[in-house]
Order: sequence, then C-alpha cells, then structure tokens
Amino acid sequence: MVTLTAVQSKYLPYVLAVALFMQILDATILNTALPQMAKALGESPLKMQWAVISYALTLAIFIPISGFLADKYGTRRVFLSAIIIFCIGSLLCAVSSTLNFLISARILQALGGAMMTPVARLILVKSYPRNQLLTVMNFAVIPALIAPLVGPLLGGYLVQYASWHWIFLINIPMGIVGFILGKKLVPALFEDTKRLDWSGFILFAAAACGFTLAVEFASQTGRGLYSLLFVLISSVLLGAYVWHAKRQQFPLFSLSLFSIRTFRIGITGNLFTRLGISAVPFLLPLLLQVVFEFSPSQAGWLLAPIAVGAISVKPFVSKLIQRYSYRTVLVYNTFLLGVLIIMLAQFNNPAHWPWFIPVLTLMGACNSMQFSAMNTITIGDLQGTQTSSGNSLMAVNQQLAISFGIAFGAAMLNLLRERLHIDTLIAFHITYWILGGMTILSGMYFLRLKPEDGRGLY
Repeated sequence: MVTLTAVQSKYLPYVLAVALFMQILDATILNTALPQMAKALGESPLKMQWAVISYALTLAIFIPISGFLADKYGTRRVFLSAIIIFCIGSLLCAVSSTLNFLISARILQALGGAMMTPVARLILVKSYPRNQLLTVMNFAVIPALIAPLVGPLLGGYLVQYASWHWIFLINIPMGIVGFILGKKLVPALFEDTKRLDWSGFILFAAAACGFTLAVEFASQTGRGLYSLLFVLISSVLLGAYVWHAKRQQFPLFSLSLFSIRTFRIGITGNLFTRLGISAVPFLLPLLLQVVFEFSPSQAGWLLAPIAVGAISVKPFVSKLIQRYSYRTVLVYNTFLLGVLIIMLAQFNNPAHWPWFIPVLTLMGACNSMQFSAMNTITIGDLQGTQTSSGNSLMAVNQQLAISFGIAFGAAMLNLLRERLHIDTLIAFHITYWILGGMTILSGMYFLRLKPEDGRGLY
C-alpha cells in the first residue's frame, strides 16, 4: 500500500471522477448529435453507427492491456499519456471532414479512454486501504451517474446552437483539468510485470473485430458472403484463442474463470442482455430526429428520463436484491426491459411524446438495476488473482456488447429499409420488436442461477 500525502489522500478521487466524467460524457453526448453530424459529413444519419461502434470496440480491445502498461511504465506516466491521447483524438474528431476520418479519430480517442478510466480506478485500489475503498469509489463514480443525464442535453444544445464540433472540443478543457490534477496528485506506482500474452491479445482482438464486421456486412446488399466469411474466420480465431489460452501459464484471460458457475452465467447473460439494451440509446435519437423531426435539444430532453430513472433507483438496488435474490431480480427485470423496448415500437406520432417520459424513466431504472445485479453476481465469487482478470474480462464484455448491439440494431434497420424497402418508421418499430424479443429471451438464461447465489454479497 502506497503512502499518500494528506493532499493526495483527500483529492486523489477527483482524478478518477474527472476521467469517468470525460469518458461517459463522450459516450453519451454523441447520440443526439449524429443526425447533424451526418448532414455536415454528407452521410445518411442512419449510417453513422461506426462513429459509435469504433469507439466501443477499441475500448474493448485495449482495456485488457491497460493494467499491464500501468504496472510496467508507472501509473502516473500511463494516466497522463492517456489524457493527452484522448484529447488529441477529440481534437481530430472536431476537425473531421469525412466519416472515415472521424472513425479513425474516434479509434485514437478510444485508445486514450481504454487506459484513462481503468488506470485511474487501479490507482485508487492500490492507494487506499480496503476499509476506505467503498467510500472513495462511491464518491469517484458520482460523475458516472451525472454524465448520462448531462450528455444528451449538452449534445443537443451544442449542435443546435453552436456546431457539432463542440461536442469533441469540450473534452479539451476537461482534459487540461484532468492532466493538472493527475500531475499533482497521481503517485507513480510500479509492479513486477509478467510478460503480456501478445499472441492471445491479437487473436482475441481480431475475433472481436471480425464478429462486428460480420454483423455490418449482413445488412449490406450483396455482402452476405462476406458476412458469412467473417463469422467463420472469427470463430476460428476464437477457437485458436481457447487453444492458445489452455497452453499459456498467464493467458490474457484465464479459462479457469469459466469454471466458476456464477461468473459463467453472469458474463454470458451480461453479453446477450446488453445486445438489445445497447442499441436503444443509438436508435432512439435517430427516431426522434430523423422520423419525428424533433430538434437536437428536444431529443436530448426526451433522453434525460433514462438517466433520471437510473439515478433514482440506485438507493433501492441492494434492498430489492436482498429481498428477492439475484435470480428473481435478473429474470423479471430483464423481461420488463424487453417489454419496455417493445413499447417504444408503439409510438407512431410525435404528439405522443409525453408517453415517452414514464416509459424511458422506468427503462433507466431497470437498466441501472440490471447492470448492478449482473456486474455484482459476475465477479462476486471470484477469489485472489481471478478477481482482476475477471473484472477486466467483464469490462471488455460490456464494451463488446455495446458494439455488437449497436451494429445489430443498425444492421437490422438498414436491412428492413434498403433491402426489404419498408417505410422508415415501420422499420424502427420492427427493429424495436426484435430487440425487445431478444432481451426477453436473454433473461431466461438467468434461470440457471440458484435462489441462494450471491447471498454472501449482501
């Protein structure tokens, strides 16, 4: 345990708070801005998904090596470098003149993000005694609750009254604050590092990219063969990783994690449940702006209830799980989430917007309940060195689910519109029905949990 100065001990959590706020704001501010960005870049608003997918996919790929880099080169150096890379990526996003340039800049931005938040969290874990860690973490993650509320609103107003470039330029002053705080407060911590499993990293990264591209090609006319080819190649790569990991002493992700039943159920349920949930924040602003012709700021206000619901239910999550068990909460909550997604398909008139508010508020509450329960049950039974590896794999799994979910939702929408020539509004409705049905079915996987699973966690 590192010895902190009084100033460091008091203010170090602000470093993680700033990093979290920057990263989550960046992830949520973009959705309401996509239609305006599409106009400026000469693209269809319904084909902007790669501006979001590229970021989430890059995070998923590079999060696993953030801890290794921090241990080898020092937490301070890696964290400060991450902020610089994130800000340079943000600046390049702001000056993008084509979608391809924007996607490249988003990848660079995500490289910084992949190191920024995980390393900041690692710094706190290594710097505070266990009996203080919960208090410190709870304070540091407050921005994670605020950013989803601020993001859509700020994004809507910036693109409507300034320009879309400011949704990226706003990261620069926040990055400067984070850099100054980091330089003054972050201790330089090192650990003896084992050799990173680069072969496993390459196999895993290639498989993740291949599956995402397979979903994208499936929605394009005449690209079905490419989609099938990428599925086959990615499956072989994933199989090669499993073969490789069995023969490595220190693989990127230990296969022994999957011998723990609650981890196996939690990580799989996490992936499939998030496929439907992750597509909604991408699709909903498009429906509101492209089909119903809401302004960006109006769309931002209508997305705000999701964050309000998420914040409101936080104090009750533990109590509900204690009373009804993880199994019951996850099965029923996932079913309810699927029903709420399907309810979005019932809106066919912009004048019905007041009905959005209770539906989206409840959806936000259910999302918060779902993520808290899934994450806790996934890593709750891990012990010793498994905890770090399992936590890393869970973070990767979440980002992959976001990229797969958005890719699937966008692919389904484009397939219905372009290949089946279905009206855009009807295509949105069918997509919501499919996503909701998938979410309901994914909830049945949590029936594998036992009523007593997770009882030691509360």
